[in-house]
Amino acid sequence: MQTDNRLFDDFVKFVNGAAGTFAGMARETESAARERAREWIGGLDFVSRDEFEAVKAMAAAARDEADALKARLAALEAQLAAKPAAAPRAKKPQGDA
Repeated sequence: MQTDNRLFDDFVKFVNGAAGTFAGMARETESAARERAREWIGGLDFVSRDEFEAVKAMAAAARDEADALKARLAALEAQLAAKPAAAPRAKKPQGDA
């Protein structure tokens, strides 16, 4: 046998309504927090992934070029060290001609 308890039904409706209201408030709060976070992060000076990768590639190319120049310099210094030192030439006096 089922009884009609109007007070219990009203209480259940109230709780359901409150739960829906709180869920809506939570969604609104989350949305507002996300928007503020986007504004805050957007104001910072971050670079995109593409820009970062481009700079990283340029830095790698610069390192490779620097390594090549170091190797070339070392080879030139080795060649210079291998040549015998030339005797300094005597200067001719300029006034006795």
